[in-house]
Amino acid sequence: MAGFLSDLVQYRRLLLMLVVLGIGGTHLSGFQMSVMNYTSPYIQKFINETWLERYGSVLPRDTLMLLWSLIVSVYCMGGMMGCLCSGYLTAALGKKKSLLLNDVVLIAAALLTASCRRARAFEMILAGRFLEGIAAGIHMNAHVQYAGEISPKKLRGFINVTSTVFLALGKTMARILGLRELLGTEDMWNVLLSFSGLVALIQLIFLPFFPESPPYLLLQKEDKAGCLKAMKQLWGEGNYQTEFDDLMKEKAVTKGTKIMNVLEVLREGSVQPQLCTMLLLLLSLQLCGLSAITFYTSEIFETANLQESIIPYVSLGVSISELISIIFCSSIIDRFGRRVLLCGGYLLMALILVLLEMSLLLSDQFLWLRYCSVILIFLFIIAYGLGPAGAVVAVMNEIFTLSTRASAFVIGGIIIWLGLTFTGMVFPFAVMLLGPFCFLIFVAVLVISVVLIYLFLPETKGKSTSEITEKFKSCRFKRKRDQAVEMCAAEEKTFCTRL
Repeated sequence: MAGFLSDLVQYRRLLLMLVVLGIGGTHLSGFQMSVMNYTSPYIQKFINETWLERYGSVLPRDTLMLLWSLIVSVYCMGGMMGCLCSGYLTAALGKKKSLLLNDVVLIAAALLTASCRRARAFEMILAGRFLEGIAAGIHMNAHVQYAGEISPKKLRGFINVTSTVFLALGKTMARILGLRELLGTEDMWNVLLSFSGLVALIQLIFLPFFPESPPYLLLQKEDKAGCLKAMKQLWGEGNYQTEFDDLMKEKAVTKGTKIMNVLEVLREGSVQPQLCTMLLLLLSLQLCGLSAITFYTSEIFETANLQESIIPYVSLGVSISELISIIFCSSIIDRFGRRVLLCGGYLLMALILVLLEMSLLLSDQFLWLRYCSVILIFLFIIAYGLGPAGAVVAVMNEIFTLSTRASAFVIGGIIIWLGLTFTGMVFPFAVMLLGPFCFLIFVAVLVISVVLIYLFLPETKGKSTSEITEKFKSCRFKRKRDQAVEMCAAEEKTFCTRL
């Protein structure tokens, strides 16, 4: 731990850059996804009032719910569009310029949502949320890749996890600012919605003082001097020949290879194992049961006889638990490795879901189990933060080369946004059909994920991108060799049988 803290002191300028990156990156995604829970009643009332002023009649309930659903879902539509654009932008402009351009879009979105009450136009909320979605699709990809590329090898796991830390921080900030004592009021809800613009302005001012990522400068711009200068700017004075040599090896491997687009990555056979690994990790993360826990949280708190006035503070406690556990994950991931945190986290989450299932089913017979359910929710969130929440992002950033990373993240982003839309539409119906038994589905997903991760995911801790690529190639060759041996054995057996 002492060595880790001394590293943080040495790389203090890098940490400062991570803060600037984070507040205008995944922090905003977490904030924007959570803030709608606190503005929902006020926005619906504003839509009703605006409709009445325009047309002299009350808006039908069905139409109101349709407009509200559109405001919520248009964010995902924008996210999908931004994600599709992110690969081209990061390849053409670099991560730094892409984020700066993104900040301008966010400021425009904030101006729309902030002035909607004065203009008496709920359509401005729609437009603002759509622009925020586009920005989220871009900065979620650009931030994660940028953070991974500016990290030294010995801190790579820690720095990769910071994107998840800021995502959790965004959720926590939304719950803090959404309290009725702060901005979660009828007079201030539009200010709460436009908070993202202030954060984007901070990043727009300070990010130009930091360099572009060293891998981008060397591999894409072929600027060796600029690459070494960026390393010294971010990591302080020292000998970084090992990191530079790793980049030169990657450059030699990818010599003459331009940054691939999405279709080229999908057709490239050598990247298929990495794409399948990413698909496994993202699907396991989205189907790990977090959506079920979120759905049942309020109901479990109510059945535990918690007063309605303190439920927002208990929910805030859940967010803070997630944030603290992810921060702790960032400090141990380079010691224990990615596979240990993924498998251990998923097994612990599966055990907690089984206990929660039993607690919900028996809570009518044993009233004290209702309080156990509240504790199990906290434990589930902590297990999620300690394991998959941070490790998944770290692995995704490490298994792709620079020539395939941008497009791979576009594919991963599309999976994430489709997953958010799908779970949002399907999960409520699953709860209606299965009730608490829906947790059993997630237990099965978690156990299957652990088996697949153990079998097919190589450990990436302490390895360069070229070493990880070779590891995937050797695993692929081994599987082909085993298949060939089995086929030869079968043919020999058939031949002997005929004799």
